[in-house]
Amino acid sequence: MSATDPQQQALEALIDAHAIALKLPTIRKRFRSLAAEAARENLSPVAYLAALLDAETIERGERARRRRLHEARFPIHKDLAGFRFHDNPVVPQATIASLAAGQWIADRESVILVGDSGTGKTHLATALGVAACEQGRRVRFTTLAALATELHEARSGHELARVTGRYARLDLLILDELGYLSLPDGTAELVFGVLSDRHERGSLVVTTNLPFGEWTRVFPDPRLAKAVVDRLTHRAHIIDCGTESWRFNHGLGQSAPARRLDPAGHAPGPETGPDDGV
Repeated sequence: MSATDPQQQALEALIDAHAIALKLPTIRKRFRSLAAEAARENLSPVAYLAALLDAETIERGERARRRRLHEARFPIHKDLAGFRFHDNPVVPQATIASLAAGQWIADRESVILVGDSGTGKTHLATALGVAACEQGRRVRFTTLAALATELHEARSGHELARVTGRYARLDLLILDELGYLSLPDGTAELVFGVLSDRHERGSLVVTTNLPFGEWTRVFPDPRLAKAVVDRLTHRAHIIDCGTESWRFNHGLGQSAPARRLDPAGHAPGPETGPDDGV
């Protein structure tokens, strides 16, 4: 049948309209090219339909994956392939690899990454979140400061229930940088409410540079701090990322060596080695 045949054109227009109505953009885009391919390869109508639906399913899955990654609001995309475990051998690589499989999220457990600045906590937290997105889970990344500000503004705008409800529906909430500021009493209670709502209902990843005994620096009320620690550590994988900053050490390794001055205060000429011919 000619591509200019009126009946062919009418059928293509009908398929195009149905694809729009049914929200099948990949079928709309590819049904002609796949039909031509099916004709060349002498495929049956069922095989052609299967190929068309397979293309739509794959593309729809990819769109959903990109949407989940966008909605997670990661500050930068990080994955485990990019984490240099040899730079921080304190981090248990086998444990992290096991967590990346995501069963702990299905079990509504949590992960707490404890360590000094530069030890890779945020990278690991993001990588676990990216892995969860790839598995079809709803994820949100935020810092403690950003969460506190959002909750404070939501309460002022009479939208607190809506915002806390959105956090409650997540499969995984990543809370970064717990320990860098002290929360005012009212805000600390709002943050506690979000964390408490997720206890045994949804998973958390928390990064902190403070040992648990010092969380009163963040939650000034000792009873509130104890309640937060109790809830977060219950059914949690606690991972010590150490105290040595691999980021700082890597920076030193990339820096040019400092040039020493001679006794007269002058910079010496280029250093020569034993095989430099002088």
